Amino acid sequence: MRRFMKTLPKNVWILTIAQSLVMAVSSLVVFVGGIVGAGLAPSEKLATLPVAAMIVGTAISVLPVTGLMQRLGRRNSFSFILAFSISNALATAYALHFESFYFFCFNALLFGVTNACVMQFRFAAMESVSVELIPNAASAVLIGGIAAAFVGPEIALAGRNLYETEFAGSFFLLAGVFLVAFVVLRFFRNVPIKKSEMDEGPRPLKEISSQRVFWVALTSAATGYMIMSFIMTATPVSMNIMDHHSLSSTKWVIQSHIIAMYAPSVITGFLIRKVGISGMMISGLVIYVLCIAIAFAGHDLINYWVSLIFLGLGWNFLFIGGTSLLPLSYRPAERFRVQALNDFVVFGSQAIASLSAGWLVFAIGWESMLIVVIPIIVLQGGIVLRSAGQP
Repeated sequence: MRRFMKTLPKNVWILTIAQSLVMAVSSLVVFVGGIVGAGLAPSEKLATLPVAAMIVGTAISVLPVTGLMQRLGRRNSFSFILAFSISNALATAYALHFESFYFFCFNALLFGVTNACVMQFRFAAMESVSVELIPNAASAVLIGGIAAAFVGPEIALAGRNLYETEFAGSFFLLAGVFLVAFVVLRFFRNVPIKKSEMDEGPRPLKEISSQRVFWVALTSAATGYMIMSFIMTATPVSMNIMDHHSLSSTKWVIQSHIIAMYAPSVITGFLIRKVGISGMMISGLVIYVLCIAIAFAGHDLINYWVSLIFLGLGWNFLFIGGTSLLPLSYRPAERFRVQALNDFVVFGSQAIASLSAGWLVFAIGWESMLIVVIPIIVLQGGIVLRSAGQP
């Protein structure tokens, strides 16, 4: 671990710290979104709409955020988006003050801009290191998600009764967290691309997307996010609203899940070197099958807890595998276009999954909802196995 830390430049660790702070918005909205929605929404089937709105916002923000990075550079774009995020956190608190469900959903949608910015952290980290350190850089940044797993739910509970309207104070606290992240990111330094690398002109997207490595990278990340978001979005509703588990138990399960998403990042780079990227992806899919089996077996707290831990582990293996593979499909001059296309597909898929989760958990039940994802796992397994000979 010490050698791992010494090898990576300061940029990577700045992004790791920023990830631990900024990504708190995701765990906060996932934790309280369905609960607030259940209290304010005109129909119980709309309870998870705030969570889905944030994910939809992420999908539609990917292209403009990536374009902003290309025009202003990483550092200035990070600062601009964090300033916007502070304003939106304050506006969200006022939406709750007025008990406006749709205003709250709109603010959740705008948090998608924040998340689209966070998703660029991993690419900024990979650009700061040599090719052989790309998996380590991607893993290191995602380690910040471990802290975010605590920061989001904890500020949710700390601010729950801080203001006269429940959870409004949580978003005032979130604005303070964003302010700290703004300061941290001012220490980030843009990494210029060498002129010799830029001289290789960008290829058409049709040519780039004709590579098998591109599709394996994209579909693995998309599958990982789609299944994770589908099950995670429905979990607080199924646990707290339908099965009447306590709010503290629900928080514990969500925190454990997010920790499981990011904690393996400490060793993921090492595992990739040992079993290869394809081996990591297949392991992630097998873990997803175990997650579904355990969740299907019962509605006890232990079933939710263990299955959500496996859900996080499976996501980590698939997402880091896909992220590490993607740079092998593009040249430096093509990075923004390919990164934008990749994240648009990944988070577009996640948005569809999240939007359908709340409706399906009420319409067909928890067990039937779990069965829906099995064909996706099988299909992705076929894609990865067919490309097992690739890097």
